[in-house]
Amino acid sequence: MGKPAHVPAILREPRRHRYLKLIALFKISKGVLLLLLGVSLLFLNSRTRWMDAMSDWTADEILMKHSKAIHYLLNKLQGVLAGGVVRGTGFLALLYAAVLFTEGIGVYMEQRWAELLMIFATAALIPLEVRNVWHHPDLVGVLILLANCFIVWFLYCIIKRDKTEPQVSKAPEVVETC
Repeated sequence: MGKPAHVPAILREPRRHRYLKLIALFKISKGVLLLLLGVSLLFLNSRTRWMDAMSDWTADEILMKHSKAIHYLLNKLQGVLAGGVVRGTGFLALLYAAVLFTEGIGVYMEQRWAELLMIFATAALIPLEVRNVWHHPDLVGVLILLANCFIVWFLYCIIKRDKTEPQVSKAPEVVETC
């Protein structure tokens, strides 16, 4: 047969598992941070000075001053939640933390469904991260963008490689009886 294609060292067995574990721990740590944010938003909303500071930071981060569409959508969301925007944001943070924990634990256990979930969830946020880095260039934003691009590429390569590799399984032995 033909010569097998070159496999990058990062995709070979010992390193592959190590990188999957690191990616899973990265997602779990992001989930912990979002869990803390969600709990803070739900239970610390009586601290008005803190909430005003977080609201101003959030408005700057999602470019509410620059985008009429985002401003319109957030105003509609605020109307729907009837003054409970902070509470709604807290619940949304807890929901996304649950998604991150599901991805992280599933990838740590090397489940294929979790790898697919992580590819789609991470790739869906990359355009927002690019937009954020474009309007607010900083080192942390660039590092998060690069980390998420690496995660999508790495998991795509693993899934693609697993699909093309022949599955070697032992066939049950057939015992002939006379």
